[in-house]
Amino acid sequence: MTLVQHLDELRKRLKYIALAAIVGCLACYGFAEELFNLLVAPMVRFMPEQSSFIFTAPQEAFLTYLKVAALAGIFLTSPYIFYQVWAFIAPGLYEEERKYIVPVAVFSALFFVGGASFGYFVVFPAAFEFFMSFNNEHIQAMLKLDEYLSFSIKLLLAFGFVFEMPLFALVLSRIGILTADMMRKVRRFAVLGAFVVGAILTPPDVFSQLLMAGPLLVLYEVSIIVASVFGRKKEEPSEEDEAEEDEDDEEAAEAK
Repeated sequence: MTLVQHLDELRKRLKYIALAAIVGCLACYGFAEELFNLLVAPMVRFMPEQSSFIFTAPQEAFLTYLKVAALAGIFLTSPYIFYQVWAFIAPGLYEEERKYIVPVAVFSALFFVGGASFGYFVVFPAAFEFFMSFNNEHIQAMLKLDEYLSFSIKLLLAFGFVFEMPLFALVLSRIGILTADMMRKVRRFAVLGAFVVGAILTPPDVFSQLLMAGPLLVLYEVSIIVASVFGRKKEEPSEEDEAEEDEDDEEAAEAK
């Protein structure tokens, strides 16, 4: 495929992804209130009795429900979305490897939802308990809807994408772009990168950064194992090739 064909293929895949996300959002909007209650449950658990969520703009509550529905729609249609992603990558794979696109897309969606679930069930309670511990008689928590939504969506999506690392390592190693030795050589840079990514994707506090960087480092080590086991092996020269090389060497020596 030429560069123009790759760009046209990318445009087509992005269009399908956008349509899937819109359909998912419309499907989930009817349950927006229940989904919102589910999203805020980890925070409500640790909020003082006198605290509540507030909105300061007339449209803020409506937009909050719409964003929650959009987030749920992305998770709902994630198998199809990841299928489009892997279908775009498929031309770089062997013919026999392309038949695994659908299973890989399904596992990608499972890893994505699993990462978000890790953030929701493990990281959210620990983070919100820590943040609410600063509430006292002089400092009362009155949380804005859009700020909490931005915070929670960023964390859920971040953990979802971070948990994709082993699968991307699998595919890139099969293509030959990535190797286990390459990942081992840059491990110290990966450690630094994990904390940088944690600082970018999480709120500006050390606690949240550690909650992101820790799983990221574990997944990096898992990715090294995956690349080592499933990576493309270098083809060893056959006996015929070795014989031809020996003949070439002999002819070169005679010529001298």
